[in-house]
Amino acid sequence: MIRVLLIDDDQRHSELLKTFLGRYGIELDCAPEAESGLAKLESNRPDLLLLDVMLPGKDGFEICREVRKSSDIPIIMLTARGDVIDRVSGLELGADDYIGKPFEPRELVARIQTILRRIGASTDGDSSTLRFDGITVDTDARSVSIEDEIVELTSMEYELLSLLARNAGKKMSRDEILSDLRGIDAQIQTRAVDIMVSRVRQKIGDTAKPPRFIQTVWGRGYVFVGRRTKDV
Repeated sequence: MIRVLLIDDDQRHSELLKTFLGRYGIELDCAPEAESGLAKLESNRPDLLLLDVMLPGKDGFEICREVRKSSDIPIIMLTARGDVIDRVSGLELGADDYIGKPFEPRELVARIQTILRRIGASTDGDSSTLRFDGITVDTDARSVSIEDEIVELTSMEYELLSLLARNAGKKMSRDEILSDLRGIDAQIQTRAVDIMVSRVRQKIGDTAKPPRFIQTVWGRGYVFVGRRTKDV
C-alpha cells in the first residue's frame, strides 16, 4: 500500500480524492493546514506529499521550503493558479512535480506511481558505487558524498545527478534528461531541467568556472565531466 499525505484546505475535494486513490492501492491521509500536516508528516512518514499552494496561514511554498530543510520526501504541488512562474517557484524550492487544478484524478495517480516507481527502480537496480575525483554516488544508499561528506539532495536532485554520472562524458539534451526523469510538467521542461541542475550545483559546490562536475553544453544540455577513479 502506497501512503500519501495531502495538505489541502478543501476537505470535500480531499475526501473525494481519498476514495478515488484508494481504488489504486493508495492510502491518502489528509490535513487541512500546515500545522497538522507537518505533524502528520513527522509521525506517519508517508511515501509522498501532495501539497496545495493556496492554504490558510502558511502557503504551500512555505511548507515546501520547511519540509526540504529536513526531508527528501517526493513532493507534488497542487494549485488552481496555472502561471508558469508559480510552477517554477515550486521546483526552485525542491518540489518534484507540479499539477494544476482542476486535474483528472487518474493523471494524479499516474504521476504518483511514476515518481515512486522511479525511486523503487533505482533502489532495486544493480548495486554499484560511482566514484569520481571528489564525488561519490552510492546507488545502493541513494546518497552522494563530496570529499566523504554526505550531501542532502531531494529524490529528484539525486536522480538527476545519478543520471548524469551514469552517463559521464555523454552530452545529454534537456529532452533526454526529462525523458528519464518522467514526471516534470512538459510545459516548463527546459526551465525545469535548468532549475534542477542549478540546485544540484549549489549543493555539491560546483559553482566555479569551469565547473568540476556538471558542464553546460550551450544550446543542448549538460554533460558530467568528473574524472572517474574507481567503481565498486
